[in-house]
Amino acid sequence: MTTADRYVAFAREARGVSSAYERLSEAVARDDELLARIDTLPSAKRQPNLLFAVVRLLGGPVTDPAAFRGYALANWAAIEAEMRVRATQTNEPGRCAVLLPVLASLPQPLALLEVGASAGLCLYPDRYAYRYGDHRVGTGEPVLDCAISGTAAPARRPEVVWRAGLDLNPLDVADPADVAWLDALIWPEHEHRRERLRAAAAVAAADPPRLVQGDLVDDLPALAARAPRDATLVVFHTSVLYQVPPPRREAFAEVVRGLRGHWIANEDPDVLPYPALPEPPPDGFHNVLALDGTPLAWNRGHGQALTWFG
Repeated sequence: MTTADRYVAFAREARGVSSAYERLSEAVARDDELLARIDTLPSAKRQPNLLFAVVRLLGGPVTDPAAFRGYALANWAAIEAEMRVRATQTNEPGRCAVLLPVLASLPQPLALLEVGASAGLCLYPDRYAYRYGDHRVGTGEPVLDCAISGTAAPARRPEVVWRAGLDLNPLDVADPADVAWLDALIWPEHEHRRERLRAAAAVAAADPPRLVQGDLVDDLPALAARAPRDATLVVFHTSVLYQVPPPRREAFAEVVRGLRGHWIANEDPDVLPYPALPEPPPDGFHNVLALDGTPLAWNRGHGQALTWFG
């Protein structure tokens, strides 16, 4: 896939979700000068979301393609320097709404271990409130809205007695610079997600999770071994493996299958493929939610919708 192809694909992902990023992606995909500069970066650093978030972090424009182009070309040295040291670490607590039906169905209590945890905001599914249509689960803030079909909404939140995250570069919700990066990763029009980020960060800051810097293959077994034996271990990840080279994805899958407990994956079906999936819903990009290698449902990338397989 060429860099232009990646930006075309991201425009499709943003369609109906962020008109600003859809327009921006389409414009970059046609811009030979910008593409040539992006192509000087390592492949993993050419992601549209990384470029756009860095420009947002630096205070540049991301809603007008012409203004974005002018800013990017004039400030490329600063943009390139940030892109080389950063990674997309979108920490969207809304994804807990699509994990909840599976988490609530497992033997309780749970020991949660998130791979690619960022700041660990998805390690608190027991602390957030949920709204599935007219059905409410739990109390407090933030309230995570999710349209659900094909299965009943969960009746309860899970009981979590241990939570830990593994990340190459863990972020700290008590560090304003780290929170600024999490904010920059949120798409321009999504003020509701910024409010959700602030509320979830307050939950995490009040009871910080164990976050370990490490590799998802080499360091996962040692962290998993620290989970209490009298709790159900759940290793999970959401929209993480696209940043991992295919051989390491396969090595990770082999490692996680060898651990006790359960494995919840929520990934792009092109990244973690399954045979004979049903057709996805027509409204935009969807991930596949799977438990222990068995696909269960389609869901939207920020947790806004869950469609259970029939």
